[in-house]
Amino acid sequence: MQISAPYRLTDSVGLLLVVMLTAASGQDRDGGRDVLARLRAALPGVSLVWADGGSAGKLVEWAKLALSLPVDIGGFEVLPRRWVVARTLAQR
Repeated sequence: MQISAPYRLTDSVGLLLVVMLTAASGQDRDGGRDVLARLRAALPGVSLVWADGGSAGKLVEWAKLALSLPVDIGGFEVLPRRWVVARTLAQR
Protein backbone atom coordinates (compact mmCIF):
# COMPACT_ATOMS: atom_id res chain seq x y z
CA MET A 1 0.00 0.00 0.00
CA GLN A 2 1.34 3.41 -0.93
CA ILE A 3 0.80 6.15 1.62
CA SER A 4 -0.45 9.54 0.49
CA ALA A 5 0.49 12.79 2.17
CA PRO A 6 -0.86 12.82 5.71
CA TYR A 7 -3.79 14.83 6.95
CA ARG A 8 -2.49 17.35 9.45
CA LEU A 9 -4.73 19.36 11.72
CA THR A 10 -2.97 22.06 13.69
CA ASP A 11 -4.01 24.77 16.07
CA SER A 12 -3.62 28.43 15.16
CA VAL A 13 0.08 28.49 16.11
CA GLY A 14 1.03 25.33 14.22
CA LEU A 15 0.97 22.71 16.97
CA LEU A 16 -0.22 19.31 15.74
CA LEU A 17 -3.64 18.18 16.93
CA VAL A 18 -4.33 15.20 14.64
CA VAL A 19 -2.19 13.40 12.05
CA MET A 20 -3.65 10.64 9.89
CA LEU A 21 -2.23 8.63 6.98
CA THR A 22 -4.45 7.23 4.23
CA ALA A 23 -3.93 5.00 1.23
CA ALA A 24 -2.78 6.82 -1.89
CA SER A 25 -5.64 5.22 -3.83
CA GLY A 26 -8.27 7.23 -1.93
CA GLN A 27 -9.53 10.74 -2.55
CA ASP A 28 -8.42 13.54 -0.25
CA ARG A 29 -12.03 14.32 0.65
CA ASP A 30 -12.72 10.71 1.70
CA GLY A 31 -10.32 10.96 4.63
CA GLY A 32 -11.78 14.27 5.74
CA ARG A 33 -14.62 12.64 7.66
CA ASP A 34 -12.24 10.33 9.52
CA VAL A 35 -9.82 13.06 10.51
CA LEU A 36 -12.60 15.39 11.70
CA ALA A 37 -14.22 12.57 13.68
CA ARG A 38 -10.85 11.85 15.33
CA LEU A 39 -10.43 15.52 16.13
CA ARG A 40 -13.88 15.68 17.73
CA ALA A 41 -13.24 12.50 19.78
CA ALA A 42 -9.79 13.60 20.97
CA LEU A 43 -10.55 17.29 21.53
CA PRO A 44 -14.28 17.88 22.02
CA GLY A 45 -13.66 21.52 22.96
CA VAL A 46 -12.63 22.54 19.42
CA SER A 47 -15.35 24.91 18.21
CA LEU A 48 -14.22 25.81 14.66
CA VAL A 49 -12.10 24.30 11.89
CA TRP A 50 -10.60 26.37 9.07
CA ALA A 51 -10.04 24.48 5.83
CA ASP A 52 -9.02 25.14 2.25
CA GLY A 53 -11.39 24.98 -0.73
CA GLY A 54 -10.72 21.27 -1.30
CA SER A 55 -12.86 20.55 1.75
CA ALA A 56 -15.90 22.48 0.53
CA GLY A 57 -19.25 20.86 -0.10
CA LYS A 58 -20.53 17.67 1.50
CA LEU A 59 -17.77 17.49 4.12
CA VAL A 60 -18.73 20.90 5.55
CA GLU A 61 -22.39 19.88 5.85
CA TRP A 62 -21.51 16.47 7.29
CA ALA A 63 -19.25 17.98 9.97
CA LYS A 64 -21.96 20.44 10.95
CA LEU A 65 -24.73 17.83 11.18
CA ALA A 66 -22.87 14.74 12.45
CA LEU A 67 -20.23 16.35 14.68
CA SER A 68 -21.70 19.79 15.47
CA LEU A 69 -18.38 21.12 14.19
CA PRO A 70 -18.44 24.17 11.92
CA VAL A 71 -15.89 24.11 9.09
CA ASP A 72 -15.12 27.57 7.68
CA ILE A 73 -13.89 27.75 4.10
CA GLY A 74 -14.31 31.47 3.49
CA GLY A 75 -11.62 33.96 4.39
CA PHE A 76 -8.83 31.40 4.51
CA GLU A 77 -5.45 32.74 3.44
CA VAL A 78 -1.99 31.26 3.57
CA LEU A 79 -0.04 32.58 6.51
CA PRO A 80 3.69 33.27 6.38
CA ARG A 81 4.29 30.76 9.21
CA ARG A 82 2.80 27.79 7.33
CA TRP A 83 6.28 26.26 7.09
CA VAL A 84 6.26 25.59 10.85
CA VAL A 85 4.22 22.38 10.44
CA ALA A 86 6.29 21.09 7.53
CA ARG A 87 9.54 21.82 9.36
CA THR A 88 8.28 20.13 12.55
CA LEU A 89 7.40 16.95 10.64
CA ALA A 90 10.64 16.98 8.63
CA GLN A 91 12.76 16.96 11.79
CA ARG A 92 11.24 13.72 13.08
